[in-house]
Amino acid sequence: MAKLNIAPTKSNLLAIKEQLSVSIEGYDLLEQKREILVMELMRLVEKVKLLEQGIDKCIDKAYPALKRMLMTVGGDRVERIAHAVEYKFNITTKPVVIAGMSFSSIDVDLPKKELFSSFLGTFPDSDEVMIDFFELLTLLTQMASIRTIVWRLAMEVKKTQRRVNALDKMVIPQDTETVKYIESVLEERERDNVFVLKSLKNRQA
Repeated sequence: MAKLNIAPTKSNLLAIKEQLSVSIEGYDLLEQKREILVMELMRLVEKVKLLEQGIDKCIDKAYPALKRMLMTVGGDRVERIAHAVEYKFNITTKPVVIAGMSFSSIDVDLPKKELFSSFLGTFPDSDEVMIDFFELLTLLTQMASIRTIVWRLAMEVKKTQRRVNALDKMVIPQDTETVKYIESVLEERERDNVFVLKSLKNRQA
């Protein structure tokens, strides 16, 4: 690793030693941060896998229920039922802090479920379909929030890893070589000064 191109003076030696100390401390802190981020990322990835399984199960249940309803009452009647039944959803965001980072999480506030059987010619199948799709909506909202957080965490891990690598592979080795170089030059100068002083004393004797 090449050293820094600076004059080998005591003041520069002190400055580089201080810079090296800060770099080593920064490296340790960044490495700890990286480990924490990776742990949180892996935890959320596992949560995503569980949500994916839940969504798959919910889809496997909801869409066949919708298909059964279509086959039972017909598409035109299903459309009339859909227009007659109205639910209002409230989607809100809330702050979430993970590994010292702030994120926004999306929540869907589902309305109170009502049974519409026998209302405007609806059937128990329509209630089942609505309940199933309510559950699917909840899971999809959770997935959207978590995937956004996972993506941002992954980007932060990547950025932190680049900074760790820069300190480990470039900054710290370069500062270390510079310290060694300046110390060797100053030691050589000190030996030369001692030799000159001894020579002067010998001449005066």
